[in-house]
Amino acid sequence: MDVVMPQMGESVAEGTIVRWMKKVGDTVDRDEPLFEISTDKVDAEIPSPSAGVVAEIRAQEGETVPVNSVVAVIKGAGEVVAAAPPAAAPPATPAAREPEPAARPVSRAGENLARERSSPLVRQLAAEHHVEISQVQGTGIGGRVTKHDILAFVEQRGRGAGPTAVESTPIVRGAEDRVEKMSVMRKKIAEHMVLSRRTAAHVHSVFEVNLSRVSGIRESRKAAYEAQGTKLTYLSFIVKAAAEALQAWPVINASTDGDQIVYHKDVNIGVAVALEWGLIVPVIRNADQLDLLGLSRAIADLAAKARAKQLKPEDVSSGTFTVTNPGAFGALFGMPIINQPQLAILDVGAIEKRPVVVNDTVMACPTAFMALGFDHRIIDGAVADQFMSRVKQTLENWDEKQA
Repeated sequence: MDVVMPQMGESVAEGTIVRWMKKVGDTVDRDEPLFEISTDKVDAEIPSPSAGVVAEIRAQEGETVPVNSVVAVIKGAGEVVAAAPPAAAPPATPAAREPEPAARPVSRAGENLARERSSPLVRQLAAEHHVEISQVQGTGIGGRVTKHDILAFVEQRGRGAGPTAVESTPIVRGAEDRVEKMSVMRKKIAEHMVLSRRTAAHVHSVFEVNLSRVSGIRESRKAAYEAQGTKLTYLSFIVKAAAEALQAWPVINASTDGDQIVYHKDVNIGVAVALEWGLIVPVIRNADQLDLLGLSRAIADLAAKARAKQLKPEDVSSGTFTVTNPGAFGALFGMPIINQPQLAILDVGAIEKRPVVVNDTVMACPTAFMALGFDHRIIDGAVADQFMSRVKQTLENWDEKQA
């Protein structure tokens, strides 16, 4: 049986082999992890499609291959495993050769083909930088123009012929410096963050939220939630409050597609999960339709799957809003970068006891600073602050029936 590179998401055209769990000659069970891949959507362990013996590995670690291409072959346990001889290259047929792509003039058909070979996000980026996609040499599968291609084209155009001052200065490395290549995930994160900073007009608004009521409810219900197999965390309350506010202010839940604003009917909230090897944002679908128990289970389940590299494409796609929680590591608050093509991201700072004035009396209350990062091209400051006011009001006056 052929083992193929799976398509981990609708727009994913290729994947990189991170490591093989098995080598040629090893036995493998059906659904046993066979190899690990990394794409621009997710890192995942891919199970074997059948039981047998690994007869051939055709894609090596670090190699990027198109989806649906054969990366390995599994034979039955009783079959002889032998290395397949290399296929002889067919003789070149002059009549079948095509002219080199660079020699062809750019035509209207060529422009349409270039557009078809690019994602909506790439076309948006090209439009914002006044770049004709047909002028850009695509390095993706089948000549597909990628985000990196557009950014490299813009950078080259901006710098002109000569190198920049930064590029002309060599990096001085010490004798004991450790140098390692970026992982696929790290490169994808870097591209995505740079793209977002170039695309969106980032503005942040910070609110201080008194979590005394939430803290009391959490303590009184903690045991009941644990009896049902999950933990009741502050993050569950915050995601629930955000989901309700997103229904009231749908532009916060929207995204952009070129010069169009897409208002999503579903509220799909991504929750950032920090991993030892990077960051990933699994998505809670229809978060507004889940109660506190359902949200608590969803958050715990997705975080566990992310750390075990068991996320599926649908677990990390179609997000409409993101919540990130650096407060878990002690950060007072952060100014997060928007997860394109979304329009906003909520940052949750450390929950600590701070002096708060309540009815003219200073009290020590558990509070948190929450920052909303939003795209000022689409979202006005007044709307962002109304959204945050609603989140703050919900958390500070939590309806105990919702728990």
